[in-house]
Amino acid sequence: MENYSFIIKPATAAHIQYAETITDEMAESAKARGTGIAKRSPEYIKTKMQEGKAVIALTKEGEWAGFCYIEAWGHGKFVANSGLIVAPKFRKYGLATQIKNEIFKLSRTKFPESKIFGLTTGPAVMKINSELGYIPVSYGDLTDDEDFWKGCNSCVNVEILKSKNRQNCLCTAMLYDPAKKAKKENPALRKDFKKNIKLFERWTRLKKYVLLNIKKTKNKTLNLF
Repeated sequence: MENYSFIIKPATAAHIQYAETITDEMAESAKARGTGIAKRSPEYIKTKMQEGKAVIALTKEGEWAGFCYIEAWGHGKFVANSGLIVAPKFRKYGLATQIKNEIFKLSRTKFPESKIFGLTTGPAVMKINSELGYIPVSYGDLTDDEDFWKGCNSCVNVEILKSKNRQNCLCTAMLYDPAKKAKKENPALRKDFKKNIKLFERWTRLKKYVLLNIKKTKNKTLNLF
């Protein structure tokens, strides 16, 4: 495996040239996983860069390697670290973990009192989140900001979300609450999950199996009438 060195830092207007490449890779990655994400335009990504609400990873030669951005919801009560993406060429180098660490630090700096949450189907991201102090929560613990949930309309699994009255879907919800950390409260998360990514993989497979089979069963029932 080739040895790469990355520069990971807050994105600025100087990086808008990478916006289209980033959004294209986001779409391709979601397609390859068979899951959906809230689609973002290059213009949206450029705005995040100009606002200083994103982190970008580049090689020393200036080749784009990874990206993630911040979204604030519910008047800043909640913050999401969204759109984590690593260029295929640079996967398996631990870059996603480094980017998540940097975007988490940037979020804590810009929104120190906000709860930070994420929705993901990726076991690797779940493991990274748990190491940062996130815990799995119900969808009801997330923001009720309608603009956030509208973003799910472009996801291929949105019908599952709607059928569950927005209380469950293929994504797992995880939350970091700074207030509980300040009180040194540590909500239970099984220690073996923190150590073993295979347990996150089993969880995502089980959730996908259950929810997709429920959807298939409903469709078969409807087709009888």
